[in-house]
Amino acid sequence: MAIIEVENLTKEYRLGAMQGIKQTLLNTATRLAGKKVEERPLFKALDDVSFSVAQGEVVGIIGHNGAGKSTLLKILAKISTPTRGSVKVNGRIAPLIEVGAGFVPEFTGRENVYLNGAILGMSRQEIDQKFDEIVDFAEMAEFIDTPVKRYSSGMQVKLAFAVATSIESEILIVDEVLAVGDIAFQRKCLGRMESFMKNEGRTVLIVGHNIRQLERICTRMILLKHGRIECDGEPGKASKQFLDETTLKPEHVIENKGILPHFDSGDIEVLSVEIITDEYKEGTPVIALFADMHIRIRVRAHQVFNEVEMNFGLHNPEMVFISKSSTSLLGQSTSFVDGENVIDILVKKIALCAGTYGIGFAMYDWSRRPLWGGNGIVWFTVEAPSDYISRLPPSTQSYMPALWAINQRQSEAITYAPALPATQSSGFTS
Repeated sequence: MAIIEVENLTKEYRLGAMQGIKQTLLNTATRLAGKKVEERPLFKALDDVSFSVAQGEVVGIIGHNGAGKSTLLKILAKISTPTRGSVKVNGRIAPLIEVGAGFVPEFTGRENVYLNGAILGMSRQEIDQKFDEIVDFAEMAEFIDTPVKRYSSGMQVKLAFAVATSIESEILIVDEVLAVGDIAFQRKCLGRMESFMKNEGRTVLIVGHNIRQLERICTRMILLKHGRIECDGEPGKASKQFLDETTLKPEHVIENKGILPHFDSGDIEVLSVEIITDEYKEGTPVIALFADMHIRIRVRAHQVFNEVEMNFGLHNPEMVFISKSSTSLLGQSTSFVDGENVIDILVKKIALCAGTYGIGFAMYDWSRRPLWGGNGIVWFTVEAPSDYISRLPPSTQSYMPALWAINQRQSEAITYAPALPATQSSGFTS
């Protein structure tokens, strides 16, 4: 049974500044005179959105800024009303939207707990029963009788989150509030959210930009684009589509003009970066899981360089590096001639999970002086069979090529199964 039903939901706003009384009276007089008044253009924050949510589902809502995510949550929480369409909600809603917005700076933390709880629909008796739990979770016992104006912004948000998540409700609506406080408190918040979802069976709608975090906790994702639903389904499918649209570049050979280095000494130019493969999708190179990947980088040195250190890495769209290789760690030394040099890099049997990845590359001279470095200089996708993808959580970044031996007697020689399936050689030799 659906606990939330949204049908043909549309929300429109007038662009531009609000009109004053004088302008409103002039416009009214113009209309009464039978003349046309130039209206400000309409903007559709939501455009004919329809979906339903079953009880116990955890639905992540993702999309670029301005896609309509927060507008949707505000309509579901009855903070805003739709222009057209209908919303049916069966159950009590606890909205975690703009946490701490109801705090009064002059009031103490204790007074604001009661005020904020009342705003969110809790009775005084409920707040009395949960007060100690709220204060303990927020780690605010020492400061609870201090005026909120003396709190840091992190302290205010921690207390507000503790109040908001103490509400007994069937539905949680969460808008960008998991990134509160310090790292330790963020983990604590995430743990409470997961407890609500797994142990209490609450229905949750959550908006966020931390895609990997949402993949971890959501059972379903909705991707919004320009107010419309682009994808509604498994977390991995929706997040991949979003990240692909965000990061993929149509060129498989990135020439000099498209490369934006993080540091550049001017001593070496990177002329081009190319992923050499026979398969492309919309101009973007595709590498099969467990296949070899060949990267070719052309550089121009303006003088002779000896003992150059080169670092190469692969990162995800959030710019988190998954793996790295360095010539110095391998005990190798590289020299560049004055003029053009070609660097070939081979990654044997790439074991990254299906998704989008970028290449980072950097060079240093013998004294570790930076010569050139940049991330996301070219993008590619890794594709894997669906049966591989379905066996791992969506947020998994890479496969581990472990060797397995099962049910072997100690007296027998151990025979390991292959770590990776055989793939065609790319022509390189070790």
